[in-house]
Amino acid sequence: MRHEVGFAGFVREHTPALLRTAYLMTGSSQAAEELVQDTFVRLYPKWDKVAAADVPIAYVRRSMTNGYVNHQRRASRREYAYEEVPERLDERDAFGQLADRDQIWAGLKSLPDRQRAALVLRFFEDLSDEEAAAALDCRVGTIRSLVSRGLSTLREQMARPLPPEGGRTR
Repeated sequence: MRHEVGFAGFVREHTPALLRTAYLMTGSSQAAEELVQDTFVRLYPKWDKVAAADVPIAYVRRSMTNGYVNHQRRASRREYAYEEVPERLDERDAFGQLADRDQIWAGLKSLPDRQRAALVLRFFEDLSDEEAAAALDCRVGTIRSLVSRGLSTLREQMARPLPPEGGRTR
C-alpha cells in the first residue's frame, strides 16, 4: 500500500514537469503523454528502487529520455518514405479457398453424427483424444476410430468435384 501511495503522489506532483520535458522532446502533446505514461508503466514494478534514488525525479527523467531515444532509434529502422507506394498482388486464391471450405462443409454434413462430432472436437476445438472421448462419453479407441473413418470419408469426397448448386450431379 505504501508503495502505491508513494507512486501515486509522485505521479501527481511530477507529471506536469515530465509532460513539458516530453513535449519538448517529441513535439507533440499526444506523443508526450504516451511517453510519460510508458515511462511510469515501465518503472512501476521497480518503484522501490526509484524512490530510494538520491533524486527520484532525475531517475524518472533519465528513464523517460532513454525510452524516447530507444523508441526513435527503433522507429528510424522501420519507417521508410516512398514517393509511390508499390502495389502488392494478393496471391491467395479466395475463390479456391471458398470452394474448399464449401466442399469440407458439405463433407462434414454428410458424415454420421458421431464421426462429425469427433472431427469437430479433435480438429476445430483442438481437444485431445482423451478430452474428445470424455465429451462423447466413449473410449479413446472409439474416438480414434471415428476420426480415422471420418477423415477417410472426407478425403474420398475431396477427391470428387463439388456438385453444382442444385445439389444434383448429372
